[in-house]
Amino acid sequence: MRSVLIDKIASVALDAELPHEIRVSSDIPCVEGVLVAAEVLNQKSRYNTLELASGRMARVKRGDIIVGALGHRKALFGYSGHVPEQLKPGDIVQLLNLGGVLGICDSVNPTHGNPFDCRVLGVVLEFPFLGQRVGVPARVARPGFAAPGALARVQAPVVALAGTCMDSGKTVAACALISRFRQNGLTVDAFKATGVALRRDILAMADAGARNTGIFTDYGVVATTPENAPALTRSLLAELGRKKPDVIVFELGDGLLGAYGVQAILRDAEIRDVLSAVVLCANDPVAAWGGTTLLRDEFGISPTVVTGPATDNQVGIEIIERCSSVSAFNALTAGSELGDFVQNAIGLGQSPAEASL
Repeated sequence: MRSVLIDKIASVALDAELPHEIRVSSDIPCVEGVLVAAEVLNQKSRYNTLELASGRMARVKRGDIIVGALGHRKALFGYSGHVPEQLKPGDIVQLLNLGGVLGICDSVNPTHGNPFDCRVLGVVLEFPFLGQRVGVPARVARPGFAAPGALARVQAPVVALAGTCMDSGKTVAACALISRFRQNGLTVDAFKATGVALRRDILAMADAGARNTGIFTDYGVVATTPENAPALTRSLLAELGRKKPDVIVFELGDGLLGAYGVQAILRDAEIRDVLSAVVLCANDPVAAWGGTTLLRDEFGISPTVVTGPATDNQVGIEIIERCSSVSAFNALTAGSELGDFVQNAIGLGQSPAEASL
């Protein structure tokens, strides 16, 4: 065990509440969610920031000592990688995402360049036993999923946002909905159900007006999978449902055909039964048609509305509405109209008498 001074603590380690002087050990368990200290070895001019525990984005430079978490990533537009089978001080791992996930990189996206290489210093220790200097490996958080049946008490309407792929406008649309719901006097809670550790999206939801927010890392999960995504979603729904919001909004990170468990969530009957609306975000009209068809044919879900870059102009909106038979609104230019449409669809819209006042 030795002391290490840390320059940057990644947001994935938020719940550990680490000081900037930590203790590390050379006995490193290679388990997803374990916190590791490492030294950055190279410089980058692209994709070169790290989301800190404070939520700020900080530029990473060679020589920085950082704390991140072991994890995997399977990103369409980013780095992909896995947890190493064994690890010791001096071994090299890569920084796989902006939230501080560390692992062995398997695939590089050319738009981001090569990832940061990091020399492992040791596993971060925490000291849970009062009055004893007995350190144990620190983790992202302690898992504790809700049991099946927990959603029976969720009374608020639930709006889910699904995308045809990464970067299809899901967070922008979620924030547009939250903002409009708040303007209309509703109390909104929000969360992100799938993806890889990064708090940026739920911070944006809080900025848009969400009262309470949550993310899968709150349950000790660095990156979701088809195996854990339904239980995580039930847990987040149940937790926010207990706080009695008027409406719950949640984002399904990645795409309908991605590796993070979106399909497993949509196939879960208990979750599907509490969905009041599904907003589909698409990058182009073909994706909108394919996503709508997939939702209907595979999951028995008719999307309430389509948004995303496919709706950036009137041409796309007309094609979507004609070919997919679903209303379409642009979240950037018609966020209020999108919010009002969804609010009416979930039964929380104004009555005609109220609207005339």
